[in-house]
Amino acid sequence: MTSPMYINSIPVFKQLLTALRAILAGADAHVLANSIEPDAFLQARLYPNMFPLVKQVQVATEFARGISARLGGVAVPIYEGKERTFSELDGLLAQTLEFLDSVDSSKFDGSEMNEIVLRPGTPKEKKLSGQAYLANYGLPQFLFHVTTTYAILRHNGLPIGKRDFMGVY
Repeated sequence: MTSPMYINSIPVFKQLLTALRAILAGADAHVLANSIEPDAFLQARLYPNMFPLVKQVQVATEFARGISARLGGVAVPIYEGKERTFSELDGLLAQTLEFLDSVDSSKFDGSEMNEIVLRPGTPKEKKLSGQAYLANYGLPQFLFHVTTTYAILRHNGLPIGKRDFMGVY
């Protein structure tokens, strides 16, 4: 039987990141078809002190990789975060999905009890069980950044809806 920790993480990440790839491909096509400067979307924000779309995608993928690696007991892959185009973001999403496919589901067995240390050695250090890390920290963070990416694009006129956000399930 596959661990609930695996079931409640990897498939969720894969579903939403795959949907995000499709949404970003649609955004790329939209800017080309309407002679819009791509940075009008890529650098768009919902509010001045929030990350732009590019960073929202980067952070969403960082959470998907980090959570999966920590719960799966493997090294967290680090990418440079220098993506600036729709094509480069698509590559980042493809790399992240490839990593998620490589994580062995059996490694998640018992991970709900593992101690996860956030910001180790800093004044903001926090220790969580694997279960609390996934349910109360990791998934909400991931979902926030995916949702914000969607909201930026929708706010800027991309004709997308809930079905696009949800992807195939």
